[in-house]
Amino acid sequence: MRTAVLALHWQVNVIQPDGFFGGMLAEPVARSGVVGRAAAFHRAAGDAGAELVFTRFAVPVGEGALVRNTEFMRAVGDAQESFRPDAPGTALIREMSELDGRTVDNQKLSGLAGNDLAPALTERGTDTLLITGVATNLTVEQTARHATDLGFTVHVVSDCVAAADEAVHAASLANLDLATAGCVTAEQALSLIS
Repeated sequence: MRTAVLALHWQVNVIQPDGFFGGMLAEPVARSGVVGRAAAFHRAAGDAGAELVFTRFAVPVGEGALVRNTEFMRAVGDAQESFRPDAPGTALIREMSELDGRTVDNQKLSGLAGNDLAPALTERGTDTLLITGVATNLTVEQTARHATDLGFTVHVVSDCVAAADEAVHAASLANLDLATAGCVTAEQALSLIS
């Protein structure tokens, strides 16, 4: 078994108050304490031998693979200068940028869509994905379902994800317990690596 950690959208635009989605997500993310837990988990998972891959939502000039087919994607498309690869809001937050991992950009809700990440993981023999990120009901759920459909064994790390609303977060985790190989805590996830 070869395991990778997919760390989804730990970027300024999603997590920080001055980011594009800060008004919706910054306060609940801060209140949850998820950033510190996830950074510690990422570090421990890397030390245990898991590959660490950060995905960040970034929109290149010309919109890349962005499709304005949802309200969410239309809003991002309208504000795409805030999501340029070199824009301050697109950067990983400090707690994550200090970690040893690689970063992959995408313009889709799933971190595995619109890039070559899934085939690259498969080529390296990765069969198990541990998913962290924000928001639970958006990129985390979409990526987990997508990865499961691609044939990966997927576990969402339940104490390393967060959403704007606690009830939505809990409902999403309940869905993911059924739609993936099951949610696990960071401690349980680390036992799967070693």
